Amino acid sequence: MREFDIIVYGATGYTGRLVAEYLATHYPDRKWAMAGRSLTKLEQVRAEIGAAADVPLITANADDPSALKAMCERAQVIITTVGPYQTHGEALLAACAATGTGYADLCGEPAWMRQMIDKYDAAAKASGARILFSCGFDSIPFDLGVWTLQQAAQAKFGHAAPRVKCRIRKMQGTFSGGTFASAKATMAAAARDMSILKLMIDPFALAPGFDGPAQPKGMLPEYDAAVGAWVAPFVMAAINTKNVHRTNALLGHAYGTDFVYDEMMIAPGLGDIGKAAAEAIARMNPIGGDKGPAPGEGPTKEEREAGYYDILFIGEMPGGERVEAVVTGDRDPGYGSTSKMIAETALCLIEQPGAGGITTPTALMAAPLRARLEAKAGLTFVTN
Repeated sequence: MREFDIIVYGATGYTGRLVAEYLATHYPDRKWAMAGRSLTKLEQVRAEIGAAADVPLITANADDPSALKAMCERAQVIITTVGPYQTHGEALLAACAATGTGYADLCGEPAWMRQMIDKYDAAAKASGARILFSCGFDSIPFDLGVWTLQQAAQAKFGHAAPRVKCRIRKMQGTFSGGTFASAKATMAAAARDMSILKLMIDPFALAPGFDGPAQPKGMLPEYDAAVGAWVAPFVMAAINTKNVHRTNALLGHAYGTDFVYDEMMIAPGLGDIGKAAAEAIARMNPIGGDKGPAPGEGPTKEEREAGYYDILFIGEMPGGERVEAVVTGDRDPGYGSTSKMIAETALCLIEQPGAGGITTPTALMAAPLRARLEAKAGLTFVTN
């Protein structure tokens, strides 16, 4: 038994504050604490979010391994929103792996994730620590969406769908300074190191030792007969597809060793209008350029609550049959929905048994996590 169920590390940052506010509002009786670099800022945020005055505050710097280890020893699970993870994340992950502490982050930096798998998976298995990357919009709705579809395919046809298309039908939301900073750090690292670039373009980068079939590039607009519309590149596909393939590998290739998966956005409009819209989307890069929001900035409360997403998954069977799944969320995907998802993932991690190691939320606890997200976090998962 440890002192806290959860410690939110980075609670003074934009997303960390949302996570802390969610726990304070929905789980005031749980044993949890807020952590960060500055006690003064932690006190300020605790008051502003309406958390109880006795919610403990813990100071620890990301570059102080001894303080991080001491913090980890006090909690069952650490939620960390302190990114870019490739800059600030390794010492905390190492401390969790060493102390047998659960870990949940929002990382969308696949090269760093692969480096951490190679360096700390064995230590996490030895200590019993369960390390979970990408516990927000990247990549839970997509990874759990594929799993949900494959469960339906197994029930209906007796085997998994070897080809799954993910098509984002609707999405309303913005991104924060933390996302912008992580994207810029990843691009800068890839420019310096060709090995990082190689991992970035490898769909199986997070499934060490496995080299599967060729995957769609998803870089150019195209007409997709499966949805009867033009589709365009999706900015989150680079991380989501890698996590889906990692889950497949961790599940003993339950989707098959020939599994093919891609993600695209459905462009609005028909015919030439749809084609023009798809081409326009392809030219837009929401995290390109040198100017973007600063860390700590992000969408307003009104923008978060007005956000939503609707994601279609199409499983194509060898005999021409088809199975579908739809995942929806009731808040802006990157922040309103993400803050709920990572909090509920951490709580689910506490309640579910499982062996240690660097895994994925879906590979470790798909069914109970899906049920929890539907009951608590405003997500829906429907198959037909």
